Amino acid sequence: MAIVLEANYSKKIGLPGYSSHQYSVTIRKELTDIAQVEAENARLYSLLQSCVDREIQEVGFLPTTNESNGHTNGNGSPRQNGNGNSDSWNCSDKQRTLILKIVEENRLDKNEVESLAKERFNSPVKSLNKLQASGLIDELLEKYGSKEASNGNGHTSNRRYGKEVRR
Repeated sequence: MAIVLEANYSKKIGLPGYSSHQYSVTIRKELTDIAQVEAENARLYSLLQSCVDREIQEVGFLPTTNESNGHTNGNGSPRQNGNGNSDSWNCSDKQRTLILKIVEENRLDKNEVESLAKERFNSPVKSLNKLQASGLIDELLEKYGSKEASNGNGHTSNRRYGKEVRR
């Protein structure tokens, strides 16, 4: 009766820009004697470890980041606006989209929104982190939100923007 020994060695390495890469090797070996398992296991482990360690040293593609804030557009390039200029925001893409939507739909003066961000968070709108952007969105919805309906639990739900506002 044959004994099948399967050995796997895997290594994952964290890289700059919230990136990583991983390499794994698996090998199967048939043994005829159970007494061979311990020695063959040690040999395979050593062999697989040296192979993986040697191969993983070749890093390959690394995403590039925008020097100012580390944000990329998902393919390793800084986000670009329609005319090719870098348009980096520190908050999430969804928050950015929502802020711009509120400004556009309510015909808000961008300078006033910028002043509000600087007054509340001592930072321009594009530099707000996720928590600060959430606070700005809440304030904008509270001041300018429309098409509101009570949701039955004492809060007002702003259905247009998919965000609940406490009042």
